[in-house]
Amino acid sequence: MWALFMIKNVKKQRPVNLDLTTIRFPVTAIASILHRVSGVITFVAVGILLWLLGLSLSSQEGFQSAADIMDGFFAKFIMWGILTALAYHAVGGIRHALMDVGYLEETFEAGKRSAWVAIGITVVLSILAGVLVW
Repeated sequence: MWALFMIKNVKKQRPVNLDLTTIRFPVTAIASILHRVSGVITFVAVGILLWLLGLSLSSQEGFQSAADIMDGFFAKFIMWGILTALAYHAVGGIRHALMDVGYLEETFEAGKRSAWVAIGITVVLSILAGVLVW
């Protein structure tokens, strides 16, 4: 009973930071979160892209419908987002694979450098994807 009382008191004494604007994540945490988010976006995008592929392969009219869909600004913006998410997920995956096999050090400084490099490469690939889509 005494231990239960102590656990309840310890939990009440911990500080709570509800101001999320004061929390500063390191670039390694941001890169990790973005890698997970880009994986989810890529997973959802597979369904969209398969639907579009199926529509375009169904018939000549289906192909024209898919081409008409891809002519709109919104569809191009979605496609650019999908390509950017795929690029970041691939670059982040390569970064993690290089760390796993020992080509990159597993220190915080090396993690920060490789996270910035991954983000930089993704920015370049995102610009190239924008040129490709538009």
